[in-house]
Amino acid sequence: MKPLRIIHTEAATSFGGQEHRIFKEMLAMRERGHYLEAVCQPDSQLASRLTKEGFTVHTMLMDGPVNYLKCVYNLCGVFRRGRFDVVNTHSRRDTVIAAMAARIARVPLIVRTRHLANRVGSLWSYTVLPHRVVTVSEHVRDLLLAKGVAPDHVAVVYSPIQLPPPVEHSTLRDELKLAQNDIVVGCVAVMRAKKGHRALVDAISPLIRERPNLHLVLVGGGSPTFEEVQAYVKSKALERRVHFLGTRKDVPNLLAGFDLFALATEQEASGTVFVEAAAAGLPVIGTDVGGVSEMMEVGETGLLVPLHDQPALTHALKTLIDDPVLRNKMGQAGYDLVRRQGKFSLERLVSDTEACYNRWLGVRG
Repeated sequence: MKPLRIIHTEAATSFGGQEHRIFKEMLAMRERGHYLEAVCQPDSQLASRLTKEGFTVHTMLMDGPVNYLKCVYNLCGVFRRGRFDVVNTHSRRDTVIAAMAARIARVPLIVRTRHLANRVGSLWSYTVLPHRVVTVSEHVRDLLLAKGVAPDHVAVVYSPIQLPPPVEHSTLRDELKLAQNDIVVGCVAVMRAKKGHRALVDAISPLIRERPNLHLVLVGGGSPTFEEVQAYVKSKALERRVHFLGTRKDVPNLLAGFDLFALATEQEASGTVFVEAAAAGLPVIGTDVGGVSEMMEVGETGLLVPLHDQPALTHALKTLIDDPVLRNKMGQAGYDLVRRQGKFSLERLVSDTEACYNRWLGVRG
């Protein structure tokens, strides 16, 4: 397969799930033999990380009408000199800049990747500027189709997870001074209101009061939600049984100490954290929103409950908390599925991305 010249653009300066996917995708595509560069803002964390990995990164301010004109002009030169086959944009701001410049520079293929599950507004940055669109789940694709984007113009390429080596002994229970027969429900998610931490606390509260060996562990930081949920737990007198670990870099170690994973998210484009939990051998519980249902085999690797249905969430938690045989069965099924199927592997990301690029380049001549 002919190596491609690809340049990614991203306006965000923080480093979240979207930027993490771009970072992993660029590394994996370069390993495959393609040539890649990036366009970011000067204070972007993604720019810093890509530069450390040896990528050429063009930095430019993207805010305001003056910078818009400067960026379009400068990027026309970058695209022409680089003779790129593909410009892949990721956020609305960089799309209206980079896709416009790519149109002027006559780049053969302009792709917009849609990472979010919120309502789609103007189609300008999905139909007029880019030639094609990639989404991170079927749910996000359906949102675009409902707005009128042509079905053959949108493809799904799931975000990958990196499978960690097996953890022989998790330090979680030692850290929290928990017994081996204590049951730990774990949640790993940045602390934002939409992640549903309070809903999870409400759902598990009656179970905690009835079971002296049940604990909830929340991993993730983010003000002010972190402090608000802490205060809420204290107001319910659950601080001895609900543990806040903040942001951690040893997530595989922590997952290995859980008995099951639960996240009552209210909005999710995909939800690869459910896949990461399944890969650790955990049964998962999630809300039926966005692409969450695509991250599990419902009834086999985990349970799915309606959004804002506290009784249903409590029942799902109770089912897995009280049935260790079912927990083990679902956890093993998830472990086998993720590692056997390869649906969320870096190799699958690369092969699907290559297929999309080459198919669309072929269609465009």
